[in-house]
Amino acid sequence: MGKRNLYVLTIIGFVAVTIFSGCVDRKLTINTEPQGAMVLLNDEEIGDSPVTVSFEWYGDYNIAIRKEGFETLKTHRKLKAPWYDGFPFDFFANTLNPDRIVDEYEWTFELEPKKEISREELIENAEELKKQL
Repeated sequence: MGKRNLYVLTIIGFVAVTIFSGCVDRKLTINTEPQGAMVLLNDEEIGDSPVTVSFEWYGDYNIAIRKEGFETLKTHRKLKAPWYDGFPFDFFANTLNPDRIVDEYEWTFELEPKKEISREELIENAEELKKQL
């Protein structure tokens, strides 16, 4: 096989892999109880729950959820990569697989009602802080 034929086959192979390659769609849905809370993912507002976003990487995510009349929830969750997203399987899943892979996750968070502090409790807390000074 000549150099020219090898070059042409390489180009055809590259184009075929690029055109016919599969891909992985990664989606994360965040639900809250009650619904309609503002969701922040890694300090970025992504919308009111329930909300679905695409993501590019697996790992630890910081979550903040706010809703009027409820305590603000600040936590983190870890998205664990599936087996086909690790080396060397990721090459086949992302490049050579002709099918589209949809990797979906769903998290649900329950919000606590906001605790109202009575005037007496507020004064008591202030007196306690004053003593500590």
